[in-house]
Amino acid sequence: MKKIVLIVLCCCLYFISSAQTRKTITVRGMLIDSTTNAPLGYVTVSLMNPATKLAVKSGLAKDDGTFEFEGVAPKAYKLTLSTLGYKTKTISIVAGKEAITDVGKIIMSPSANGLNEVTITADKPLIKQEVDRISYDIQADPESKVLNVLDMLRKVPLLSLDADDNILLKGGGDYKILINGKPSSLVARSPKDIFRAMPASSIQRIEVITTPPAKYDSEGLAGIINIITTKKIDNGYNGSLNISHRFPVGGPGAGGSFTFKQGKFGASAFYGANYNKQPQTTNSSSRIATDTTSLNQSGTRYSTNKSGYIGTEFSYELDTLNLLTAEFNINGGNSTSQSNQASVKTKIDTIMQSYNIANAGRGKYNGFDVGINYQLGFKNRKDQLLTFSYKYTISNNTQFNDLGISKRVYYPVLGHPDYQQNNQEQSKEQNIQLDYAQTVKVLNVEAGFKGIIRNGTSDFQYDSLRYDPLNAMPTRYDLDPARTNAYDNNRYILGVYNSYQYNLENWGFKVGGRVEETIVNANFITSSQQINQNYFNFIPSISINWKFSNMSSLNFGFTQRIQRPGITNLNPFVDRSNPNFEYAGNPNLKTVVSNNYQMNYNRFKKGSINIGLSYSVASNTVQQISTYDKVTGITRSTFDNVGKNQSLGSNFNVNYPITRLWNFSLNGNLNYLWLEGTVDGALTKNSGLQGYFNTSTGYKLGKGYRVNANFNFNSPFISLQGKSNAYLYTAYSGSKEIVKNKVTLSASVSNPFSKYRTNIRNTNGIDFVQSNYTQSYLRVYAISLYYHFGKLKDAIRRNQRTINSDDMSKPLVQPPPQNNPPQNPAANPPPSITTPPPATPPVAPPVQTPPN
Repeated sequence: MKKIVLIVLCCCLYFISSAQTRKTITVRGMLIDSTTNAPLGYVTVSLMNPATKLAVKSGLAKDDGTFEFEGVAPKAYKLTLSTLGYKTKTISIVAGKEAITDVGKIIMSPSANGLNEVTITADKPLIKQEVDRISYDIQADPESKVLNVLDMLRKVPLLSLDADDNILLKGGGDYKILINGKPSSLVARSPKDIFRAMPASSIQRIEVITTPPAKYDSEGLAGIINIITTKKIDNGYNGSLNISHRFPVGGPGAGGSFTFKQGKFGASAFYGANYNKQPQTTNSSSRIATDTTSLNQSGTRYSTNKSGYIGTEFSYELDTLNLLTAEFNINGGNSTSQSNQASVKTKIDTIMQSYNIANAGRGKYNGFDVGINYQLGFKNRKDQLLTFSYKYTISNNTQFNDLGISKRVYYPVLGHPDYQQNNQEQSKEQNIQLDYAQTVKVLNVEAGFKGIIRNGTSDFQYDSLRYDPLNAMPTRYDLDPARTNAYDNNRYILGVYNSYQYNLENWGFKVGGRVEETIVNANFITSSQQINQNYFNFIPSISINWKFSNMSSLNFGFTQRIQRPGITNLNPFVDRSNPNFEYAGNPNLKTVVSNNYQMNYNRFKKGSINIGLSYSVASNTVQQISTYDKVTGITRSTFDNVGKNQSLGSNFNVNYPITRLWNFSLNGNLNYLWLEGTVDGALTKNSGLQGYFNTSTGYKLGKGYRVNANFNFNSPFISLQGKSNAYLYTAYSGSKEIVKNKVTLSASVSNPFSKYRTNIRNTNGIDFVQSNYTQSYLRVYAISLYYHFGKLKDAIRRNQRTINSDDMSKPLVQPPPQNNPPQNPAANPPPSITTPPPATPPVAPPVQTPPN
């Protein structure tokens, strides 16, 4: 009954708002050429407030010379008319109380002075604050021709990268990533690998949606990252190509974009390929327990990764009211790695256990998605749109590891202990969505529903090398049922939303609500365990924008977000691939609801300033907890709804042109975190400051030369049972425009003063202290060549409403590289809700008892 009442209330609010009348009028008129007495189209028409000298409404006159502004408050205005080749004209008008104020025909006179050549130069603003999001214009940043998308993310407000290049939003990893407002298989597996291969020149802008409106699915505690790649396409074609090479980390790469339009048909594509080599680095871990035992593990690791992707979008205008679009994305790649680890456990000065593990791993992944969208307009109401969308997505991931164990002392397996791990995962998803949008006077209304059918399967096999005691020789690999697991997971989600946006001269309001029903059916085949869960959530969202006369504004926002436990969190399978550590999921996890409040002030004048405050609180949060068993000597890690998280923070962004040739920007985020939860029966608390800041500066030397410098600082990341260390990142680049607006040659160096960085993550428990050290190669040189080609004339149409599936819970960050054998991907849990967890290897209890 509660669900029915909420849905009925949403519908009633819509019809009530549609029936309301507003005290606004319409201003219209027609422009005439004084020499030909013919209608003059495509003139810029601005309705100015005489007091503030700011435009209240602005637009282009139609090809028949007419213009019309709806939703205008009755008062005095100045009408400014300007176009190339004609004198700029300003007239005073008084919009009366009548429904329509018709200013009649306005005569435009040609300019008396002819123009031989005019060059207009201006820097586009990098940052744009909207009522519910912040946008970073990649094309306005000169380094877009030098860097890849992953490097550019360091400059985007509220975004940062941790020591392992995992993407963080407001210091955490629980967010959604969309491509052009839609989900994509490109970023389903590992976004950082795709963004590392994607040249920034193929991206138009990056949106950080801090208060997601009701039309977006409610999953994702921190917000949504929307990558906009496609541009407006005109008759003709254009494109870009970026070729690069990075060393000693990385390798060759290429990517770009292409657009084409002819008549009613248009197409766009973005593409890329990359070879990424990670040279050998070292890693280690140590654990000291209260039972006087100590464990030390050290090793090396190197890897290579090949990846490629292509995304396409097609558009066909059936007529002025019917638009059909479709998209197709495909990606794939493979990886290889080699790691070695030595492990020694002692008690006082006695060796309790020691062994070496060599792991040769390889992986293969691929995915594609296809979608179709139909947009219907209405003859009598141009502001009405009805959109139907369908999308099908599939992704596959296969991981194989061959592990050999040598130099064994009191190792818990008799005979030959070598083993292999093989995991095959597949995810299929179907999305069906219907959206309706309409403008009633100055009120914009959106409503719709969405259905998601998602199926995920995983088959994890553990094969032990069989040992023949008669011949004292290994024979073949046999399946170990105790360490093998398979599951089938089905999730069904039904969502209904309704939102309203009301715009006044200086105020903007956006209010909405979303109702979601989630059904989860999971079958863990090996353990014969089933999980049946049902969630119902009502998610409100409120955004308010207040504009001031000095080109500044203030934004307020409130929303609730939810985190559904993913299948990797729920999987009860226990990974025992390392004798000293144990990893498992928890099938009894529950949904987490977070309340997020924020306020932002921004000003755009000579430069731009954006300052924000935010507060979020969530109870019953999912936390990764680690405990030590004195009897077995094993560290066990799992998840539970034991936490309460609070975060009070600020974010800031400053972009300022010091001179016409020299610009400066500063971007950062600072939060104070309070974390608490019950670990091993005891209340555990942790708190502290966490944040980052990035500063960037660029100087135009003339003759097409430009130099840039970047400096980035990341503070320690805080988790419930510990924290990591801080680190610095610096980068310098230079570019030369060989052919104006066509060809640019660039070079860059990252961290020239530091070859390596060591990431340290500490974990504190009741009976143990543990530290993990992961070394990464920091110094990187790069060179790239950017080429832009083509010419366009006329704009293409795109669907205004499309699928925006973002309900999947994404781990806050990807797990860091381990110096131990890889754990079962199906049982690899994500970090805590606010910060990345300490790295903890997987485990298996010893069977053989060492000497006292």
